[in-house]
Amino acid sequence: MTYNNAINSAISVNNLGVCYRTVEALRDISLSFAPGKVTGVFGPNGAGKSTLVKAMLGLIPAHSGTVSYDGQPIQQHLEKIAYVPQRSQIDWTYPVTVWDVVMMGRVRKTGWFRRFSHVSRRAGIAALDRVEMTEFKNRPIGQLSGGQQQRVFLARSLAQQAEVFFFDEPFVGVDQKTENIIFDIFHKLADEGKIVVVVNHDLGESITNFDELILLNKELIAAGQRQQVLQDENLQRAYGGKVMFFSEENNEH
Repeated sequence: MTYNNAINSAISVNNLGVCYRTVEALRDISLSFAPGKVTGVFGPNGAGKSTLVKAMLGLIPAHSGTVSYDGQPIQQHLEKIAYVPQRSQIDWTYPVTVWDVVMMGRVRKTGWFRRFSHVSRRAGIAALDRVEMTEFKNRPIGQLSGGQQQRVFLARSLAQQAEVFFFDEPFVGVDQKTENIIFDIFHKLADEGKIVVVVNHDLGESITNFDELILLNKELIAAGQRQQVLQDENLQRAYGGKVMFFSEENNEH
């Protein structure tokens, strides 16, 4: 598959390390995220999955290493990156509507305290339609179900019209319909040549929706296609003991 040169750039992480005071959260992480792929980041609780994403985006400081996109520091390309944090990090009591949240994805392009253009409004409407939430446009965000809230934040990222998408645990507390909608959009974004990175914890059947996997436990255990990563030895190193995961050959380990 051939992509537009403007988005045919990988993200490269080189020797990234993160410490919280005296606790080492990540050490010497080197990997890349390719366009046209839905990449899942997996590992046990406390493995550093969310820390990896936040450190890559400069949301928390790294004590070592570099992150580049298109051969330049990723900080120079933040306008091209959409990030959706875990739902638990969002204040759902804040008095905003679905439309308000979606249009937050247009602020960087429009500027603070400026009226949204017709182009931005069309982008917001298209994003809501894509996640099947148009009828909730004027609903306060706090009155939605968990799955609906997640779809609204996905719509915000779509309205941003980014080239790189990071999602932190987007499937926690969502219904099956929402999960199907989200994965469908992820795959369409990848087909458009976007970079899609998803932090996830579920080693069940949904794992087949990922083109590539990254397995972490404070250090990089394995990265690549599912069959390469989901080896007993890798899972033992990541999780310890015996772990259950979905096998495409209908065998569970």
